[in-house]
Amino acid sequence: NILGFSELIEEGYEIIKVGPEKGKEYKGKLGIPVVSDASPGEINIEEIAGVIIPGGNAPDKMRINKDMVKLVKDAFDGCKVISAICHGGWMLVEADIIRGKQVTGYIAIATDLKNAGAKYVDKEVVTDGNIITSRKPDDLPAFCRDTIELLNAYRK
Repeated sequence: NILGFSELIEEGYEIIKVGPEKGKEYKGKLGIPVVSDASPGEINIEEIAGVIIPGGNAPDKMRINKDMVKLVKDAFDGCKVISAICHGGWMLVEADIIRGKQVTGYIAIATDLKNAGAKYVDKEVVTDGNIITSRKPDDLPAFCRDTIELLNAYRK
């Protein structure tokens, strides 16, 4: 149950896994394969509730793909929920959406978050506007809870 997908599905959300290429298999840090349902260009921002950015090694690869970064920036600009855990904050930095925001993330990227103009705090979950951030996998329960609460609030 990575990133609380089952909880999101129970709440009535459809999960669309986005990768640089549609239909390609990507392996996470632990070797768990995920096949992308869509490429960034196939996503209509008006039709989504939010974007969840995983942690681990994925954000380091995602942030060098301009279309993936544009998806996050467009979702933010469209007032969609943006949730990032662990190293996912790197995508927030690359999309330039955390200046002046209070955020958290994996301790190794704290300086990057601060250098991007964010106010870094060491807490399990931080919500500032439409951005939710968490530090590590141990924070997943709070991260999932707060992501679902904000998604539901925005859905109303």
